[in-house]
Amino acid sequence: MVKYKQTNLTDDAPGRLPLRKAAASKRSEILNEFSRTELLLGKDAMKILKSSTVAVFGIGGVGSYTAEALARSGVGKLVLFDDDRVCLTNINRQLIATHKTVGQKKVEVMKARILDINPKCEVEANECFYSAQNAGEFDLLKYSYIVDAIDTVSSKLILIEKAQAAGVPIISCMGAGNKLDPTRFEVADIYKTSVCPLAKVMRKELRARGIPALKVVYSKEEVITPQEDEDTACKFNCICPPDTKRKCTVRRQVPGSVSFVPSVAGLILAGEVIKDLIKPAER
Repeated sequence: MVKYKQTNLTDDAPGRLPLRKAAASKRSEILNEFSRTELLLGKDAMKILKSSTVAVFGIGGVGSYTAEALARSGVGKLVLFDDDRVCLTNINRQLIATHKTVGQKKVEVMKARILDINPKCEVEANECFYSAQNAGEFDLLKYSYIVDAIDTVSSKLILIEKAQAAGVPIISCMGAGNKLDPTRFEVADIYKTSVCPLAKVMRKELRARGIPALKVVYSKEEVITPQEDEDTACKFNCICPPDTKRKCTVRRQVPGSVSFVPSVAGLILAGEVIKDLIKPAER
């Protein structure tokens, strides 16, 4: 009868444990939070993203999703702009809005979330509303790409003008409120857009300013008229947090919204930014 030597499979032979630890350590150096992205984009593209600085103007229903998608894609530095605080009415659509964050500064909540995703990401949080009054305080040349997720026409226009004058790539989001169909979003030049009321206004204003082109994300879905009454109108029942600088009561109309429309617009914006940034790696 042949006798086999019993081996305890839980024990490691002398010298084997250090080898296993070394192998595990080497694997951990190779595999990281962006390994799956690298499988798709390649090492050169990941290096470009890591060295890129992207500014996101507006951290709301659109911009919050854009900022997070950029962080999860390995962008090395993100610069955030928003002067608002999280409101209870933001919970239905904004990534950073929860009952725990109501009342907190949006840029600070977004910064903390980004750093929890990628502690190595450099995040600059600017608690301000970008406008003609403070535009001169920011050097847009520092940015590799700019995302316009602002909801005010005047601020969108000044940002677009400044970005194009500086020669910095910019992508702008058109209207995402009062819409229900996320499949109707398209990426196009502003002068090839249709249906969207905000895009119509922007076409006219940009043409008057001599701006020949602008990459945008817009929806071809017809606008839905909000079913507003005194019980649901913010102008009569404002619950903006204390210290809110631009309360909803000063707005001409507060649009209706759902979770699955502005989020999709934000993700499309991020996707276009990433694809544009890594084009050198594809050559």
